[in-house]
Amino acid sequence: MNALLEPGMLVRHPRREDWGLGQVQSNIGGKVTVNFEHAGKVVIDSSNVSLVLVVDFE
Repeated sequence: MNALLEPGMLVRHPRREDWGLGQVQSNIGGKVTVNFEHAGKVVIDSSNVSLVLVVDFE
C-alpha cells in the first residue's frame, strides 16, 4: 500500500491516532515523509508501518 502513496495524499498512522491526519510529502526508496497535524514531519519506514489512506474526511 505504501508504495502507492504520492505527495498530497492524506493518511493516518495505524498505531498513532494521536498524531492526527497526515499529508504525504514524499515517498522515496521505502521512506515516506508525512506531515502530521499533531506530530509534525515524520519519516516512516514503509517496511515496518503500513499507513492508512484517508479517502473521505470531515
